[in-house]
Amino acid sequence: MARITAGIATSHVPAIGAAIDLGKTGDEYWKPVFAGYEWVKNWILDETPDVIILCYNDHASSMMLDIVPTFAIGFAEEFEPADEGWGPRPVPTVVGCPELAGHIAEQLVIDEFDITIMNHIDVDHGLTVPLSLVFGQVDEWPVRVIPLAVNVTQFPTPSGNRCFTLGQAIADAVESFPADLNVQIWGTGGMSHQLQGPRAGLINPKFDNAFLDRLIDRTDELRQITRLEFLRESGSEGIELIMWLIMRGALGKDVEELYRFYHVPASNTAVGHVVMRPKTAQAADD
Repeated sequence: MARITAGIATSHVPAIGAAIDLGKTGDEYWKPVFAGYEWVKNWILDETPDVIILCYNDHASSMMLDIVPTFAIGFAEEFEPADEGWGPRPVPTVVGCPELAGHIAEQLVIDEFDITIMNHIDVDHGLTVPLSLVFGQVDEWPVRVIPLAVNVTQFPTPSGNRCFTLGQAIADAVESFPADLNVQIWGTGGMSHQLQGPRAGLINPKFDNAFLDRLIDRTDELRQITRLEFLRESGSEGIELIMWLIMRGALGKDVEELYRFYHVPASNTAVGHVVMRPKTAQAADD
């Protein structure tokens, strides 16, 4: 059967993608950011999955604000990089996995998650920057990807608890898929940041690091953080952290944290990154 073997969470700052694309990763400003991803780039060489379920948010690139699904899953064979106003990123086309996506969607509906089906969508930096950070600049991505888009742009957004339980339902769906697939789930976005208004530039390292600490074994506390608390403590865009809770929910009760990185700032944003795996996966490896 298919199995979820690891989870990765990372910020998806658009300026990080621009730094990669423009060859600025060695610049003094950017070097500490990219140094924090050297570990995962080496780790993934031996841990490359067959499929990644990648939780991200569209930034009004393909899903405009006239129709805003709470959760949406990509069914297409391929997903092209989106033009976000200055041309698509020079990265490979993202190859989908419609057979697993279809199975997950069916099981989610059975579990009473009314998920939107995306038969066509271009994917923006929310999805492609994490792939670039982990796999580098490549001619083609070495994995298939199922985009899972989450509404964090327009109220009402889903609660952290709802996202956590979605992760649990995704794990159940993956485990019931008959093919032998190695699957990872990624949560992207965050950490604390605000891009507009009187608090533009807000970063809250205390909140961010407490979130990272609780992500291991105090998820009950994270599930109770309200939308208002995310707004107050982590800025208007800090709500993206609920996508990390989808990843964490899919890993089960007991996890091992393999790696953690936190850096401030990167283009007005706190950058966070963590790699985890279920302890059941560790036992299987042993």
